[in-house]
Amino acid sequence: MEPEDFTPEAPGRPIKNLDGAWTFLPNPLPPDIPPSWDLVQHLSAADRALSELAGVARNLPNPHLLINPFVRREAVLSSRIEGTQTSLSELFFFEASEQGETSHTDRSDVEEVINYVNALEYGLLNLRDRPISLALLREMHERLMQGVRGQDKSPGRFRTKQNWIGQRGFSLERATYVPPPATHLTTLLGDLESYIRTPDALPPLVRLALIHYQFEAVHPFEDGNGRIGRLLITLLLCAEDLLPEPLLYLSAFFERNRDAYLGLLLAVSRSGAWSEWVTFFLRGVAEQSRDAVNRSIRLLHLRESYRQQLQSARSTLSLRLVDELFLYPAMTVPRMAKRLGVTPRAVHLIVDKLIEMEILREATGRQRNRVFLAPAIIGIIEAPEANA
Repeated sequence: MEPEDFTPEAPGRPIKNLDGAWTFLPNPLPPDIPPSWDLVQHLSAADRALSELAGVARNLPNPHLLINPFVRREAVLSSRIEGTQTSLSELFFFEASEQGETSHTDRSDVEEVINYVNALEYGLLNLRDRPISLALLREMHERLMQGVRGQDKSPGRFRTKQNWIGQRGFSLERATYVPPPATHLTTLLGDLESYIRTPDALPPLVRLALIHYQFEAVHPFEDGNGRIGRLLITLLLCAEDLLPEPLLYLSAFFERNRDAYLGLLLAVSRSGAWSEWVTFFLRGVAEQSRDAVNRSIRLLHLRESYRQQLQSARSTLSLRLVDELFLYPAMTVPRMAKRLGVTPRAVHLIVDKLIEMEILREATGRQRNRVFLAPAIIGIIEAPEANA
């Protein structure tokens, strides 16, 4: 990275760190973004789609029927941007397995995704009685990095050394982008925390786009910045009351448009391309909100179909078990018996019936420690597009 990479319109300036390498020091938020009809149209579309999703969330019979699988879908897709190869089916299988088995993927990949789930659930739980803060982000980062790749890079602590962004194996001298020196983090992060907590005249979704850029530009951790930055979007949607439940995640959009995502963040730093970045972000909100609405409707219709098929059995236990499958679409008999507070034999009888109805299938091919999957539920959650 060289100072000539940055134009006079850049929202910050190149400075040298203590070792003499060029880095980028971003200005505090907010920037001056010229209004345009194109930006207004994208904001309107994003607001409409998000409002529709909020309406779906408010009318759910049990929001957790969708929250749990959506959180896990986000964990898989956000982690995939960072190079993991775990699928949603493999994550469900791993969580259900008594021995923590994987079906195909390297166990370390699955454990990274599990950590993402834990970090996100921890952040959402703490939002009930805590504001978004630097302390909360550090606690989430600790859970994200514990015991996995990057565990040697100060989990839960802001960096004290220089990091950089570039192709794998490239040195600092060949970096695409070099965040500000660690000596500036206290001021930069204090300004960002203050901006998050202080409302201004900008529309909330525009503020979220700015905050995501700023977090990634500062890159406050040695590792895991992309994942924490995407987690922060979800927390902000809930903290700003834009959604009553955490059903919107942008990682699918960012992964699908990875080159544009990374390129636009860099373009903001280099030339102040705020309008292009914010427009891209708003497009993601609109697309993923519509996707979440469609996916939610398909899951709710499937649930209703299953309940109608089971009505003739006149078994409330069967209906309860089916609802549990929407929370956790992979199961073992002992775990399901414990969740429902019944005997394993009672669960066995229902599982046999659900296999006969093709609601469940056995995934291990053995007689002991068997894992059962709900393929239709997983198919809707795992589909690349909601109408796939």
